[in-house]
Amino acid sequence: MLYLNTDGGARGNPGIAGVGAYIYTGEGKVIEKLSQGLGVATNNEAEYRAVILGFSKLIELYGETLKTRHVELRVDSELVGRQLSGIYRVKEPRLRALYEEVLKLRIHIPLLTIKTIPREENAVADKLANEAMDKQG
Repeated sequence: MLYLNTDGGARGNPGIAGVGAYIYTGEGKVIEKLSQGLGVATNNEAEYRAVILGFSKLIELYGETLKTRHVELRVDSELVGRQLSGIYRVKEPRLRALYEEVLKLRIHIPLLTIKTIPREENAVADKLANEAMDKQG
């Protein structure tokens, strides 16, 4: 089992934004920690960009073997978690484009489950996102 925790944030909404993604195994072995600044974005855009960053890295690392691996995406954004699970519709046009980008990447991860977790369980991804925002000023 692989776990992917993602988080995105913006200081101001919209404002300076950053994302973090943390990939690890069920045994707790760290595979990758990713952090990326986005410039100006909304919180929700950053949350989606974090998922895109994480999925892209998983595909890069595992390629075709990802099709046989169980992956749990762990997000603390209820909106993004429920939209990706099909519970909520994506109405906002800018989020729809990001949502569709996630769906294109998701094809490579067929054994994916999505879990919305409390913010305190997402400390590593949150720290990475904040580091990305700090580097932008």
